[in-house]
Amino acid sequence: MAGPDTALLLIDMQRDILLGKGGPAALAALEETVGRLADLLERARRRGFPVIHVQHDGEIGHRLERGSPGWEIRPELAPRGSEPVVHKRSCDAFFETKLPEILNTQQIRRLVIGGCMTEYCVDTTCRRAVSLFRDVVLAADGHTTGDAPELSFAQVVAHHNRVLDGFSAGRWGIQVVPSADIRWSIG
Repeated sequence: MAGPDTALLLIDMQRDILLGKGGPAALAALEETVGRLADLLERARRRGFPVIHVQHDGEIGHRLERGSPGWEIRPELAPRGSEPVVHKRSCDAFFETKLPEILNTQQIRRLVIGGCMTEYCVDTTCRRAVSLFRDVVLAADGHTTGDAPELSFAQVVAHHNRVLDGFSAGRWGIQVVPSADIRWSIG
């Protein structure tokens, strides 16, 4: 499934990402998601695949205020060595960031994506990647969010897995795959 032109992109896996955004079930789901992403991350690293971290830089007073403890990437998923961290200020990890430059320099044409804020940052970044000529493998159980007034986090995740699977622009598209089924192999 993954090839030499593939990288893992982890979006907004920060300490306070769901602060005030979900009840006990959403917070428990976040912990489970972190565990699955930690496994996916370790498998990618072990096989030598590039890993890119995306970190949201919130304004002063925001739960992800740049430099605050809540802004830090969770230790289970923290960058190692030369793994780049892309800083963003919007839902789109490509908008006014160094992500396009990193992908072009490394000749990355496929992204395996997991992270937080499904309906905002994960959705927007997946769609934008496809429109910028990249295939996406979204870890079906590797993204989550908080509860919304109308929908639970689980409903939001299920809805996005359904609508993103098969989304395409030309020959580029999104596949939604359980994280355990994502294979990191060159050949």
